[in-house]
Amino acid sequence: MNAQAAVADVEQSLPVFTRAGAIATLRLNRPRYLNRIQPEDLEEIDRVVTEVEKDMSIRALILTGTGRAFSAGYHLGNMAERERTEAAIEDPHEELLFEKVMNRFEKLRVPTICALNGGVYGGATDLALCCDFRLGVDTVEMFMPAARIGYHFYKSGIIRYTTRLGLNAAKKLFLTAEKIEAAEMLRIGYVEQLVPADQLMKRANELAEIIAGMAPTAVAGMKLTINDFARGELDMIAATQRNNRAQRSRDLQEGLAAFREKRKPVFTGE
Repeated sequence: MNAQAAVADVEQSLPVFTRAGAIATLRLNRPRYLNRIQPEDLEEIDRVVTEVEKDMSIRALILTGTGRAFSAGYHLGNMAERERTEAAIEDPHEELLFEKVMNRFEKLRVPTICALNGGVYGGATDLALCCDFRLGVDTVEMFMPAARIGYHFYKSGIIRYTTRLGLNAAKKLFLTAEKIEAAEMLRIGYVEQLVPADQLMKRANELAEIIAGMAPTAVAGMKLTINDFARGELDMIAATQRNNRAQRSRDLQEGLAAFREKRKPVFTGE
């Protein structure tokens, strides 16, 4: 492989998964194409979700992108081919691949932090909304072009937009396809904080460190209960079971002991 081909290969790779202690990072990695998401990227994201679910030593996950954009969204060429081959799916309850992966990512056991290193567009706006926290560079922008291209967005994505951003913001973004910039993204709650580009990953890691220091059983249970309640899908029996599991955990005893002894707790997830 010559040098030019090697560079091209690096610029078109699958998302890169790394970890440092209890914190994992997943980086979209097609900067030449503004980190557009292709079917093989979805498969890799799905694989990472499975890996993180199994590895109980991971306590937080940061999602970000390489280069000047977070992501241009799902590759439109792939979307057109998908629509032809999947024939719009006759069963209205069956999810398409993109939707399935987004929903799995939202339900990930560990808290997720999206570090928006640049513009976020199309389906990638929903990927970011699947995260529990979103930080952005102060030049970030977004838009949802579904109506512009005649695409009816999938149901769970519309629900995420509406429950996280509110009815008026969801309608504006979906029905006008207007681009909004950083200040408006902050105002509607799409991002929780804006930072200079050189501070983005530092702030994301600081937040991840805080989360990683919490009791993982309680954190995972409360994350799921909050998300279910926001969608109006709270299963009271399951929520009570999660509460009871945390109440019986060794981590609760450790947390109480650390409070009494004025020291930092050491949680094991047990």
